Amino acid sequence: MNGIVIVDKPSGLTSHDVVLFFRRRFKIEKVGHAGTLDPMATGVLVLLLGKATKRSGNFITDDKEYEGTMKFGVRTDTHDREGKVLRAMDSSGLTDKAVEEAFSSFRGTINQVPPMVSAVRHEGRKLYELARKGVEVERKPRRVTIYDLKAQKIRLPEVSFTVHCSKGTYIRKLADDIGEKLGCGAHLTSLRRTRSGRFGIDDSVSFEELKKFDSKMLEARVEL
Repeated sequence: MNGIVIVDKPSGLTSHDVVLFFRRRFKIEKVGHAGTLDPMATGVLVLLLGKATKRSGNFITDDKEYEGTMKFGVRTDTHDREGKVLRAMDSSGLTDKAVEEAFSSFRGTINQVPPMVSAVRHEGRKLYELARKGVEVERKPRRVTIYDLKAQKIRLPEVSFTVHCSKGTYIRKLADDIGEKLGCGAHLTSLRRTRSGRFGIDDSVSFEELKKFDSKMLEARVEL
């Protein structure tokens, strides 16, 4: 089986978990994905099957769109709700206007330092492997582009937002950076990828549906 299938990844699974499921369930030897989603995140995961894995470079560079929520007043080591709390701060003085202004300052091309809990490599080792051992190393900033960033609902200390960004952007680091700019810390509490390149959430099949699929049903959902 060769082609592309779009999966609506559920929270709690890694992108690699989904790849393994496809290999075992549908007996497909070559399965890859075009853009990792953190275990906490849900939404569009582009899976490449068979010969389509050779085309991964065509999709990894795609821009992405997300819906998410962040909470002010707490900073964590992973920059999301699953991490260890590093610091709790008073966010009672935060205003809607300050949040809007902070969001505005992150639109455009920015420098972003990759989180320690990430798959970025340092001297041949993935950063999350070092982080598990309590080791923190200096990371070089990367240029990423935030094409759009909007606060959809401000209900402090939480904010729901949408973001359209370039490849390689860490949304949880974006939340952390916004919290630092506002002086009260923040972390990501939910994240859903709604689009990756030309593939949107409406193109996806849920993981629960996939559990009921046989090979013929899957083949009907594969794009060439």
